[in-house]
Amino acid sequence: MTTTASVPEAPGALPLVGHALPLFRNPLGFLRSLPAYGDLVQIRIGPQRAIVLCTPELTRYVLVSDRVFDKGGVLFDRAREVLGNSVLTCPHSQHRRQRRLTQPAFHHVRLAGQAEVMLEHVNAVTACWNDGQVIDVPADMEKITSRVLLATMFSTMLSPETMAHTSDDLTVVLAGIYRRMFLPAVLDGLPTTANRRYHRANGRLRHTVTSAVGGRLGAVAHDGGGDDLLSILLNARDPEGDEPGLSDIELADQAVTFFMAGVETAATTLAWSLHLLSRNRGVEERLHAEVDAVVGGRPATYQDIPKLPLAGGIVRETLRLYPPVPLITRTTTRDTRLGGCCIPIGTTIAYSLYLIHHRPDTYSDPGRFDPGRWAATAGRSPERDAFFAFGGGARKCMGDQFGLAQAVLALATIATRWKLRPAAGTDSRPQLSSTLRPKRLRMHTIDRAGDAPHY
Repeated sequence: MTTTASVPEAPGALPLVGHALPLFRNPLGFLRSLPAYGDLVQIRIGPQRAIVLCTPELTRYVLVSDRVFDKGGVLFDRAREVLGNSVLTCPHSQHRRQRRLTQPAFHHVRLAGQAEVMLEHVNAVTACWNDGQVIDVPADMEKITSRVLLATMFSTMLSPETMAHTSDDLTVVLAGIYRRMFLPAVLDGLPTTANRRYHRANGRLRHTVTSAVGGRLGAVAHDGGGDDLLSILLNARDPEGDEPGLSDIELADQAVTFFMAGVETAATTLAWSLHLLSRNRGVEERLHAEVDAVVGGRPATYQDIPKLPLAGGIVRETLRLYPPVPLITRTTTRDTRLGGCCIPIGTTIAYSLYLIHHRPDTYSDPGRFDPGRWAATAGRSPERDAFFAFGGGARKCMGDQFGLAQAVLALATIATRWKLRPAAGTDSRPQLSSTLRPKRLRMHTIDRAGDAPHY
């Protein structure tokens, strides 16, 4: 009988930190190397062992079997320090109720109104660009996505200064979650600079959100509140449950989760998209032709999205090439079998979207940037069946359409006026931090309306 003891272990692990060095020094190369050892491969995340799934079939099976492969493992253990017991991190036994109560916040009928907020902040950030300027692309994309999330979540409750501080705190907290994954828990309480920054940022973030929840509670009691995400959560009722709505603690957990999940991942996807376009001029020219034909110089709208298939394909292909969170964990709730192996209860299972999205036997020429993979004429294919950017099963990301709409509208708005070209000092090597982001992506802005030089 095959057991976990017989699952091969990837080479290169060190005492205490496990495979932290290859994961931080060359995360993508390390992940790509794992299928050579088998369909199941053991790695060490800090002091803990995890079994990595190396096939799309096993990944899909784990995603849809969320009762057996529950949210857990070292990633979610650390994430709960920040997110609490939210719809993203809660166990299977609590998920159905939380999903029913939070899903209305992302109902498709609200997207048109949310898209107006998205475009307002895309235009506000890009209006500050000047021809020939050098911008920090990830930083500017994070300005857009953080402002969008804060505006759609809290409406006008937070001042611009508070919004800026909250965005900074989020960056510190996200980076801390991944760093702490690889460290023994005994080090958590040490008064290091990194620990102090992490705890301060986490405390401020929770305080800001909790205060906003309290303020919105008062508004709802007085006049019913507004139509922002937080008001929708406050008014949500569960006809199937004993508890009619979300508690104050649950509301704060959901708010932090929505903010955290929606800011960094969306910003990183946009940054990679702009980087890939600068390296693929043919695709960039086709995108400019598409937005010129559809938008024609006016602001893009939510109704334009179906008319921008290339922009949508660029976003999906970017998510395939550079999934924001490249390694995710689950934990087994009972003894089970997986890939012909007996897996005991409490085993950490890990899956890598990057690994699956780069298998050459699933994606033809997987390293090539090809938005045409996602064209409507492509039909169903093994490539589409192996695309897990938004997860799968009952715990599939419920904000997927919000995120896709934001990315397509931002990309179309930028492409209407601007080209971006790499600037001196750019280092686009992927870096595993809070997300899989370019190490340093600085780019020249080129106004398409002028005769600016091509850098």
